Amino acid sequence: MIPADPAGQGQAMLRNKTIMITGASSGIGAAAARLFSAEGAAVALMARREDHLRRVSGEIEANGGRVVTITGDVTSPADAQRAVAATVEAFGALDGAFNNAGWGARGTDIHETDDALYDRIMDVNVRGVWNCLRAQIPVMLESGNGGSIVNTSSTAGVFATGALAPYVAAKHAVLGLTRSAAAEYGGRGIRVNALVVGTVRTELMEEALRGRPEAEKSAGSRGIQRRMGEPEEIAQAAAWLISDRASFVTGGAVPVDGGCTAV
Repeated sequence: MIPADPAGQGQAMLRNKTIMITGASSGIGAAAARLFSAEGAAVALMARREDHLRRVSGEIEANGGRVVTITGDVTSPADAQRAVAATVEAFGALDGAFNNAGWGARGTDIHETDDALYDRIMDVNVRGVWNCLRAQIPVMLESGNGGSIVNTSSTAGVFATGALAPYVAAKHAVLGLTRSAAAEYGGRGIRVNALVVGTVRTELMEEALRGRPEAEKSAGSRGIQRRMGEPEEIAQAAAWLISDRASFVTGGAVPVDGGCTAV
């Protein structure tokens, strides 16, 4: 577990906040769940895999954290609404959200990509963020205290990375949704930002690299740091954006990519 305020200076970054995290069963989402809790937040974890959620929540509880889990799929508006309702029921508020759930696949050229694969990628990565925003924002508005939302995009949201074309399109769309939401709700106290995430050693990435030593060698090589990121590094950026320390940041596409988009 990452210790809150490791330097012993000031209070925990997310103290007294309630934060909903999607895609929380592994990778970046699970790292965020542990970190946000360590930084003082009550966390509501949403993902499809109940057993994985239980494992993450068990770690948090063992370290004295406050956590609730919701098994659900972000592509379902009803599941997104249910997750927000469960968060408010458990903790009485929703101060922040990390809309991190995403999905990609190894694929083919555009003319060889079937409709089912296109639909799945767009549904999880775009409709999933859309569903969560539509469920989260009304609760934040009703509270009168505003809130902070972070959506996970990718370097594929900035340029064609070589990933499957629908994935590139989806991550561009996440940036569009982020900027539009920031503009619409900024005057009402809600900040909305996106992370432009580079190559990260997640479960999906490990799957993609398995048995492909040449891909392992080249992964992350485009960035200035010449390496893949760790889930905890992305979680740190998300925590800062959600926190009050980023109070003057909204509508941003914040690179956490080892310098990939800088060159």
